[in-house]
Amino acid sequence: MPENIGARIRHLRGERSQAWLAREVCKAAGVCGDPVTRKEVSRWELGKRVPREWLSCIAAALDVPVRQLREDGHDRVPLLRLNETRGSEYVQAIREASQRLIFLDNELTGMPVAEVAARTFKSVHKRLGDGDYDSTYERDIRAAASELAEVAGWVLFDAEQHDAARRFNREALFLARLSGDRSIELLILQNMAMHAGWLGRHREELAVARSVIEQDRMSPRVEAIFRMREARGLAGCGALAEASRTFEKAHSLLECDGKADDPAWSWWIMPNEIDGHHGHALQTAGDHTGAVRFLQLSAERQGGPVVGHRGMAPARLLDCLLHLHAWRDAEELALGIVPTVGETASARTLRLLDETVQNGLGSAQAPARIRDALKHLNDVMHADPYAL
Repeated sequence: MPENIGARIRHLRGERSQAWLAREVCKAAGVCGDPVTRKEVSRWELGKRVPREWLSCIAAALDVPVRQLREDGHDRVPLLRLNETRGSEYVQAIREASQRLIFLDNELTGMPVAEVAARTFKSVHKRLGDGDYDSTYERDIRAAASELAEVAGWVLFDAEQHDAARRFNREALFLARLSGDRSIELLILQNMAMHAGWLGRHREELAVARSVIEQDRMSPRVEAIFRMREARGLAGCGALAEASRTFEKAHSLLECDGKADDPAWSWWIMPNEIDGHHGHALQTAGDHTGAVRFLQLSAERQGGPVVGHRGMAPARLLDCLLHLHAWRDAEELALGIVPTVGETASARTLRLLDETVQNGLGSAQAPARIRDALKHLNDVMHADPYAL
């Protein structure tokens, strides 16, 4: 049996082409365009990238269980290897740590990973400061470290550790610029724009998005990400009509032929992500009726890689339905959310859901059936997490 995931993919692919596998993975994911290309499959097979987010789709395309791809995939523990390597292996160890953290963040386990991510980067940060590495690989080590800091910044943001997230994002940006890795720098800038918008700094979100759009030549997929951020900034500044047009532009960019060599980090941008942000913008503006359409699209779309904050759209949709007194739909949705609570580690999602439930329970107009459903959801959310 081949000794790593990339080699196992190559072994199982057999005589079929990499282009065939790329098409089948996209088909299994149920996505439009070509977010996975032949070049991306080549990177997987050469071990340059680990396809954590696409693993289930690869398994479906190759008609094998996921465990067959994962066998022996966890023999080495990245945190241990981080302390044992210095040169090119150190670069690989840092990248493996980043990939494993992303994998854990998106798993259906409800496992918080913010502290682990922060501690992992801090160990790398110390070695960078001490110069405890082979300087021949300094640029690659800094680039890998910037990606790890970006992952830590994201999970800290999702854990609502906002001051820490801002510090880690700044360090990630500093390292990316030192290493000359413009690709990961773009991801960090998107995260910083997103964070600014979440904290109500909409003009800052808009400025960051537009600075990238005006300065960089990007693939359609990456431009769609920054158009989405631009739209959120516009909506936050009150320009809702222009924001809606910009959301539509982001959608149209995703519908391009997908032949560009997109960066691996752009895996998460899908139509349902854009719909969720569009719905949130309308909800925040008080247009609950308009928001419902987009939030339903975001919550109901199937296919594509799974993300750890996938419960955000249903939580927002529930809030809109309660505001509109759509009691039957709200009851059905609330009961549908119940089984997902234990699988949700996103503090942002859980806080949003808790606020929605409390507002619903506090409504004197809510009928008994919806109050019972919300009470059940509330009990599950506040149950002992260690109960068996």
